[in-house]
Amino acid sequence: MIELKTYRGHIRNHKELCSVLSVDNNLPREQREEQILIKAYEKWGKDMAQYMHGMFAFALYDTDADELFCLRDHFGTKPFYYYLTRDNKLLYGTMIRDIISQEGFEKEVNRDLLQIYMSLTYVGGEETFFKGVMKLMPGHYLTFKDGKIEITRYFVPTFKPDNEKSLEAWADEIHETVKSIVPEIKEDGETAESFLSGGVDSSYVLAMTDAMVTDSCGYDDERFDESMLAKKTADLLGRENRRCVITPEAYFDIVPYVMYNMEQPLGDASAIAFALGCIETAKHTKLCYSGEGSDEFFGGYNMYRNAERYGENLKTFYVGNTNIMKEDEKKRILKTYNEDVLPINLAKKIYEETEGLDPLTKMSAVDIQIWLEGDIYLNVDKMSEAAGLEVRMPLTDRRVFDIASRMPSKHKVTEEQNKVAFRTAAAKVLPEEIAFRKKLGFIVPIRIWLADERYNADVRAKFDSDIAAEFFNVDEIKAIWNEYVGGNSDNWRKVWTIYTFLVWYEEYFVKR
Repeated sequence: MIELKTYRGHIRNHKELCSVLSVDNNLPREQREEQILIKAYEKWGKDMAQYMHGMFAFALYDTDADELFCLRDHFGTKPFYYYLTRDNKLLYGTMIRDIISQEGFEKEVNRDLLQIYMSLTYVGGEETFFKGVMKLMPGHYLTFKDGKIEITRYFVPTFKPDNEKSLEAWADEIHETVKSIVPEIKEDGETAESFLSGGVDSSYVLAMTDAMVTDSCGYDDERFDESMLAKKTADLLGRENRRCVITPEAYFDIVPYVMYNMEQPLGDASAIAFALGCIETAKHTKLCYSGEGSDEFFGGYNMYRNAERYGENLKTFYVGNTNIMKEDEKKRILKTYNEDVLPINLAKKIYEETEGLDPLTKMSAVDIQIWLEGDIYLNVDKMSEAAGLEVRMPLTDRRVFDIASRMPSKHKVTEEQNKVAFRTAAAKVLPEEIAFRKKLGFIVPIRIWLADERYNADVRAKFDSDIAAEFFNVDEIKAIWNEYVGGNSDNWRKVWTIYTFLVWYEEYFVKR
């Protein structure tokens, strides 16, 4: 007998699977997906994920074999954690709090991981900040039988460029594939809204779906406010736009809530704004679409245009989208430093797997496997879950990645433009001014707010606290702070990354 022990997600191709597995598609979603998972395991065993599309992490228990089977989806849109107790009991769940509340868990901070965090601004790789709590990585499954854990990788993002097709042919394939996926992302009877920035990804998702209401974040400072571009896009597509204005007071006030619900520290400043956007959106819907995934698949970041210049040197330094502190600086500021814990170690296997491929493809492979899982999907999952909002991402799909994996880099990035083929596809349903609009990113005025004494009292207090002294050489981090307020605004990321770690630590190791 197979039992579903824990599950979070949304299975997109449920209609097809119901037909193949003889599951009643009219069952309530929760019961239907439970039956799909159980019957898929009975039919296909540990290969079941290759038949499934969507977002999922789950654990199944085979009572006859006395074996636990845990699986995380191909790209890690949903998290899964596990921990082996002293008496060899496996604790597991889709939330870290599922684990740390159980008997047998021993709470201890993983100090080595601070070295990774201070460079990446997020928790990359298998380990977490809770010593012994591990992440099941994307595209992996775990079995636990006779007291032994076995981890198997069932999906490897593989790239095999096809140089025969034209740019327009690639754009057609993208568009037709997205068109086929969109009907799967919504259940019968559901009404969804859509997050909308000024960029092409969320605009394309909106244009392809029937969402009639859009949700955007904005600021009173026009230099950082993309929401007017979002409003213009919504108007052009005949959709309503709701704007959440984020104030510095609200931004700083919610940081402890974000770090607690994130369960891991996250130094991505946009995560705070996203949390506020989720809370506001959840007041009028429980389902929202979002456009994550295409940047990493199709060459969306401006730095990708430098890929050829990096060449073979990439494997010595590139560990993903962010790398804000070098080893010499971390040696100065950290109380303890382990020479063997280096961010680049996270990417070594990826570089081995992409040997012989062009630099842009290597950068994409690193970001898909490290940055997306550690930052982007973590943020979307945790902040939406905390707000009581479900977010579905139609562009994060194995069928979309399949196109990207075959597309040569010349159709992804040129000297003048990023995400060329994807933008060409989007232009089939969007005006060119939107489809080819310059990428801005999710901008937050934190660079300015952080130096303002009206808002940064807690930051200053944390830098001078006993908690800070436990992990950092306080004089060194104060020097970073003083340089920042003295005019070196580039230091804001370092300040914010240190601060978010200290807030997270206080939430989990001081208050609780």
